[in-house]
Amino acid sequence: MIFGPTPLDEAEGAILAHSVRLKERVLKKGTVLDAEAIAALRAAGLGEVIAARLGQGDVPEDEAAGRLADALLSPLIARSRAATGRVNLVAETTGLLTVDAALVDRLNALDESITLATLPNFSMVQPKEMLATLKIIPFAVPGAALGVAEVLLRQHPVLTLHPFRPLKVGLVLTELPGVKESVMEGAVEVTGARIEALMGRLLPVERVRHETAATADALRRLLRQGAEMLLIAGASATVDRRDVGPAAIVKAGGRIEHFGMPVDPGNLICLGSVGPAGSEVPAMVLPGCARSPKLNGFDWVLQRLFAGLPVRARDIMGMGVGGLLKEIETRPLPRAKAPQAPPPAQAPRRPRQVAGLVLAAGRSRRMAPLNKLLVADAQGVAMVTRVVDNVIASGVRPVLVVTGHERERVEEALAGRPILFVHAEDYAEGLSASLKAGLAALPPEPEGVLVALGDMPLVDSAVMARLLAAFDPEEGRAIVQPTFRGKQGNPVLWGREFLPEMMAITGDVGARQLVGKHADRLIEVEVADDGVLRDFDTVDSLKAAPGFGKAGPSRKG
Repeated sequence: MIFGPTPLDEAEGAILAHSVRLKERVLKKGTVLDAEAIAALRAAGLGEVIAARLGQGDVPEDEAAGRLADALLSPLIARSRAATGRVNLVAETTGLLTVDAALVDRLNALDESITLATLPNFSMVQPKEMLATLKIIPFAVPGAALGVAEVLLRQHPVLTLHPFRPLKVGLVLTELPGVKESVMEGAVEVTGARIEALMGRLLPVERVRHETAATADALRRLLRQGAEMLLIAGASATVDRRDVGPAAIVKAGGRIEHFGMPVDPGNLICLGSVGPAGSEVPAMVLPGCARSPKLNGFDWVLQRLFAGLPVRARDIMGMGVGGLLKEIETRPLPRAKAPQAPPPAQAPRRPRQVAGLVLAAGRSRRMAPLNKLLVADAQGVAMVTRVVDNVIASGVRPVLVVTGHERERVEEALAGRPILFVHAEDYAEGLSASLKAGLAALPPEPEGVLVALGDMPLVDSAVMARLLAAFDPEEGRAIVQPTFRGKQGNPVLWGREFLPEMMAITGDVGARQLVGKHADRLIEVEVADDGVLRDFDTVDSLKAAPGFGKAGPSRKG
């Protein structure tokens, strides 16, 4: 192709490179100059234009784009007409798009005049959605390059659209005592919506005890009903391929293909199958995050299976690149410090309401005659006042303070603050009595409660705010606990689902014993200092506390 200033005497048949505005008309970029257009240019006093002239063997942009688009076509994919060297490829049905990335790279490396841009591999698409755009950059393509490109594209499909199949899906919900009915109903609703979006149908749900035998029996019943896919939503997250859900798949006559995946959220998925070779039915134990409608690794596997694509261990292990699907509070180096691109427009997420509960009823027996909660720091602020101020600053609402020993003095130290007082009449029975008094006074609205100890003044509001940011019961993060160098500390944020068990605790202990029992619902937030580990029960420990070196009387904060 010859490009550049072109005398009008040589311009007939050339392609105008830039629009030219004349008195009576506008000759647009890409216009093929004919005798009439050249006459108009002469009349305007022009002697030359910037134009492109095809050389021997060159193919005009629209013809080249059309030929390559024809070579890209495959079933259920349509194309637009060529215009300005561009053709768009669009879906004709709902399905999953697969892309031969290596072939796209080879095409784009063939000649700078030819470019192809596609959606990511394994994109879920809707009818009429654009899948790819083919663009010829200059006004023509060398014929030899075009010929090679056509041969390349006809060797193997670059774009393949796999329509979703109307599968019948069986869902088993396993149950443990204390799990709220709303949690179970939510899991069914969210799973059903996922299945319907993929053209499937959910069979009547099986609800059984969280036991291997009961779950296996439920899987067999669903198979007899014609289930073409089996899902298990466990009351407790799977932590090993021998756990209840995977063991039930094996007991039902199946096998486990892979446990875990390099996608977050979605790490704890377990993939297997049930049935004889050649007619296996896919079977999955869902990760806890599958209770949320937000995108997670389960969606990626589910979409492929509905599209009729096999999913093997190697496929799951290859999902790591791009597998970080959301910001995770517990990552050592959050991206909050990195430059942020404007987020896509979406409905703002409703902030989760979390209450704050400060336990300040203890008798300070190990620090007698002092009440440790009323010992002042270097600024003259009582320890309990410092704790409550930090809790308030974290953003939790409402804030409840449980009193007991020296109730009047504690309330005086906290006067004027936006808090509610709850008096534990039986505070002398131990920490559990204070905890239960506070929990019983919680209003019904909060989804969780941050339980703070009145003798831990070194936990600042920023640490508590990080706990709030990590709290997401729908995605399995229903207990949030800070750690320092791997050691678990306080305060702990509890989802409302644990309140019945917390109310059943007795003796001089708190709720931390429940953390191990519900490890599958726990997320740990590593923090930068040891304040989350340090409470102050003795005069000696208080002497080592920053700002509390000398025990003395307090003033109101």
